[in-house]
Amino acid sequence: MPRSHPVPSLVAPLIASLWLACAATVTHAEPVADLHALAQKEQQPLLDTLRDLVGIESGSRDLDGLNQIAARVADQLRQLGGTVEILQPTDIYRLDDTPEKIGPAVHATFKGTGAKKIMLIAHMDTVYLKGMLKDQPFRIDGDKAYGLGIADDKQGVALILHTVAMLQKLNFREYGTLTVLTNGDEEISSPGWRSTITKFASDQDVVFSFEGGGSDGTLRLATSGIGSAYLTVQGKSSHAGSRPEGGINALYELSHQVLQMKDLSKPEQGLKLNWTVSKAGTNRNVIPAEATAQADARALKVTDFDELEKALQAKIKNRLLPDSRVELKFEVRRPPLEANDASRRVAAYGKTIYQELGMSLKVDEKATGGGTDAAFAALKTKGAVVEGMGLSGFGAHSNDAEYVKLDSIVPRLYLTTRMIMDLSNGKVK
Repeated sequence: MPRSHPVPSLVAPLIASLWLACAATVTHAEPVADLHALAQKEQQPLLDTLRDLVGIESGSRDLDGLNQIAARVADQLRQLGGTVEILQPTDIYRLDDTPEKIGPAVHATFKGTGAKKIMLIAHMDTVYLKGMLKDQPFRIDGDKAYGLGIADDKQGVALILHTVAMLQKLNFREYGTLTVLTNGDEEISSPGWRSTITKFASDQDVVFSFEGGGSDGTLRLATSGIGSAYLTVQGKSSHAGSRPEGGINALYELSHQVLQMKDLSKPEQGLKLNWTVSKAGTNRNVIPAEATAQADARALKVTDFDELEKALQAKIKNRLLPDSRVELKFEVRRPPLEANDASRRVAAYGKTIYQELGMSLKVDEKATGGGTDAAFAALKTKGAVVEGMGLSGFGAHSNDAEYVKLDSIVPRLYLTTRMIMDLSNGKVK
């Protein structure tokens, strides 16, 4: 297990003083040398941590693996001086596919001398089944590191741990609180930890989410939300040949309902509803007594899902067969993440930091795809929420090609550490 090695007591204040002196005069023309050198030294320890994390299989339903990786992450955060607890879920939002038991989360806080509240989030779970690690172990090949779950999102967990390690080595504590939260259920829509993420993030000045930055390191300020609609029709069975009039055809009613709901999409505002799965009947010669359908929904605004659910519930009151029973359940699997001015300011400052490294940093304010815990963080906060702070990579949810780019490690460590320091010191307006 990699361990942090604090800079000797006389050296750490000197590095911090050099940083403050440089930061007072730098005009974002060149990197702060000491900080950049420290990021370079931290690359190998980060890779060591990443190797350990990849070596723990932690699928969303693998409680043993999730408990193991939570203990590993918690131990390293304690070594870094945090107040750490491994939490078990108590407020579970039951979705259609939520397992009976949900994995843990690791919560750590670091108390500083300043006022700013900064939160770092990532997830420990993966989409993979137990036993798949043997086909995708950790390895470094050329300019890439490969491994099971390495891009989504074990790199994010490792990056948080070693950003905190850099701050410790710099003896930097000018934030008010630095909060770390890593959860074990993101890949199943965070049913156990969504409310906790929202609660912890509600009073933060900035939340950084460490999902991967894609192949080019793009920061994301908006993502579409994901919803699901479940339609159930109860009819009455009867012989389809000799006495069809004695039945209530649930398939007919389901077809009526789906057809009258097919035009609820509003593409001009990014709201989409598409019926994608249906099932009815048991035998060719039996009037179906039950029929079901599922729909996928996407939205760019939180309020759009509320309006869509109201429209769906209103539609089911119009029945083709009055004696049928129709029920509709709507789930917000993930709310959309909406860009705000605070997020734009923080991301714009990140661009200037990357310019010091001679690099460009893309920031996407338009939703491209859905599914991020950053959206739960943004529900009740007025602060900035920035997604995609993780390493560049490719192949998430792949069984043979998931990797992160080694050359993104130092820039991301530098970016994250600088952002925390400059936010704490009031340099980001």
